[in-house]
Amino acid sequence: MGRVEGKVVLITGGASGLGKADAIRLAEEGAKLVLTDINQIEGEKLSNGIGDAAIFIEQDVSDEQSWETVVAKAVQQFGRLDALINNAGIAPISNIEQTSTEEWRRVMGVHLDATFFGCRAAIPEISRSGGGSIVNMSSIAALVGLSNYLSYSAAKGAIRSMTKSIAMHCLEAENNIRCNSIHPGSISTPMVHNALEKLAGIKLMEQEDPEATRKKMRIGEPVDIANMVLFLVSDESKHMTGAEIVIDQGATIGQASR
Repeated sequence: MGRVEGKVVLITGGASGLGKADAIRLAEEGAKLVLTDINQIEGEKLSNGIGDAAIFIEQDVSDEQSWETVVAKAVQQFGRLDALINNAGIAPISNIEQTSTEEWRRVMGVHLDATFFGCRAAIPEISRSGGGSIVNMSSIAALVGLSNYLSYSAAKGAIRSMTKSIAMHCLEAENNIRCNSIHPGSISTPMVHNALEKLAGIKLMEQEDPEATRKKMRIGEPVDIANMVLFLVSDESKHMTGAEIVIDQGATIGQASR
């Protein structure tokens, strides 16, 4: 216990899915949390459940101006900022011929623009705290071809490259900030449940034994990602920066098709 004791961590998309799992896992190990999301009801419910070690701020991460407010409130509440988890995301299902310009720009805003805005806003405060960690949530969609996720894949691929650029900048600036990306495969979250229903006609949570079906389909649990987030936020990963960590039960090496 206490692997991130006293560290102040800002998590976007913190009301559900991977962001919620990150929050719970980090809180268990002593972190103080600033959770943001567009879902105020679920975000406040989670924050209240954690207690005094967490606050919730409603935020549209694609809104550039919101980042100044969120970072300022984090520092005002807890006195410092040690880590940023860029987790918020959307994943509309559409290929190159189906993707509208409006959808493209919305996905880029929520994923790519938000990661840019967040890193730019957080780096000065993390530096003032003596350094820390940035974790950018990418996807195996950045590494392989997924025909039905054109805009999502493009955004996650750009986040992969942005992460490496930020990592090099921080090394050159000698600000003691590490920046790494995580590339999950299918994880049991509302986003993946929606995809399974739309693309395969499978309602995972309505199966006779959802847990057995999840395991058979090699779908991971949110805590599988949260444990890596915990490691990257902690000082245990002090020698890691610019890395891309794939957590996908072998999907990108062909095991998922067997």
